[in-house]
Amino acid sequence: MTSGKLIYMQATMDLSEHISETRSANHLRMRTLIRLRTLAIIGQSVTVLGVAYGFRFPLPVASCFLLIACLALLNIALRIKYPATHRLSPSTSTLILGLDILQLFGLLFITGGLSNPFAVLVCVPVIVASASLPVRNIVVLGVTVVAAVTVLAFYHRPLPWYPGEEFTAPLVLIAGSWIAIVSTAAFAAFYAYRVSAEAEELADALVATEFTLQREQHLSALDGLAAAAAHELGTPLATIAVVAREMERALAGDERFGEDVQLLRSQSERCRDIMRRLTTLASADEEHMRRLPLSSLIEEVIAPHREFGVEIKVERASGPEGEPVGQRNAGIVYGLGNLVENAVDFAKSTVTVETECTADQVIIRIEDDGRGFSHDVLSRIGDPYVTRRHQSSDPSAGGLGLGLFIAKTLLERSGATLNFANRDGAAGACVTIKWPRNAMELAEG
Repeated sequence: MTSGKLIYMQATMDLSEHISETRSANHLRMRTLIRLRTLAIIGQSVTVLGVAYGFRFPLPVASCFLLIACLALLNIALRIKYPATHRLSPSTSTLILGLDILQLFGLLFITGGLSNPFAVLVCVPVIVASASLPVRNIVVLGVTVVAAVTVLAFYHRPLPWYPGEEFTAPLVLIAGSWIAIVSTAAFAAFYAYRVSAEAEELADALVATEFTLQREQHLSALDGLAAAAAHELGTPLATIAVVAREMERALAGDERFGEDVQLLRSQSERCRDIMRRLTTLASADEEHMRRLPLSSLIEEVIAPHREFGVEIKVERASGPEGEPVGQRNAGIVYGLGNLVENAVDFAKSTVTVETECTADQVIIRIEDDGRGFSHDVLSRIGDPYVTRRHQSSDPSAGGLGLGLFIAKTLLERSGATLNFANRDGAAGACVTIKWPRNAMELAEG
């Protein structure tokens, strides 16, 4: 049982957590950023050496290598501080990419500004950010780039050129370079962001599909387990029922034990009814299925739970369309029955079942006056092996969460959406189940 529990817990990660982890995995890894910056260091060094000693242009080599050394030292510091697989937060990534923009701005400032043909490389940090960072961080880096190229358009050292000659770029060429760099940064950033967003949406859709398939597989496996359990428990329950009937006849007039024996017999019959319902959950065309209105469905659900000392109130609200009428669905009966049973188990004195029928929706709310859901499991409620309430001092009082998982899946299969929450302004839990009206009628049929 322990190993099976661990397998189910590992295989049924909550969808919202799974998607959150998938999105966090899109953040920049330190290894990726270090490699990109290493490539930039090598490229800048080769370019400076080639211009200074290959073309023999009068280039401030010392100043250029001082800026390149700053980039290299920062790279080494990041490698020492963070492991290679560390994923940077958006703010940290923005800061590091901003420093890259400033370093490249310094190089361009002392090598001709926008007259330098490598000025377009200032767009690279923005493009990298667009593939992995939120929009606000991309905007911050984009504004930084625009400010940098605007300054470079007016303030910069002369472009290194042949000795004895000075290259002065026409104003129209500077303006064209500014427009080209800004438009390239904007277009490339938007393109990278859209491609990344579409890939993320596809990944989220695949995660949701995988999660749904896992739940269906778990439910199918539990259907088989339910049939096996019904088969195995049938004989001992029949024996218990026979003995209970004999004891009831023998002790019917005994004031000390008569009531207890009667309760024992009624509960054994209830166990047999529950197993019979479990073995028929997958059948869609049972002969005993019959048409009944929503009010009759609610009464059928709550009837087995009225004898446990907890008052069950039923409140109905219906528009002029009246309540839906359909055919009995074992999945809906079991799902609602499990939710009512849980409410009765944890209620102090009262459980309220509210039904609301409109032209478009059918809403059922099940509330109790117990302690409510604990906050640590509220986001994962409905998963197998996740208990749904505050832990009891009695270790045998809590369940494994399988009943609620099955109930939630069966109700969702019928077209319902479920919301688990604590009551506003009062102690206790509240479960809201909503169907589109036509889906409810079809589900009952």
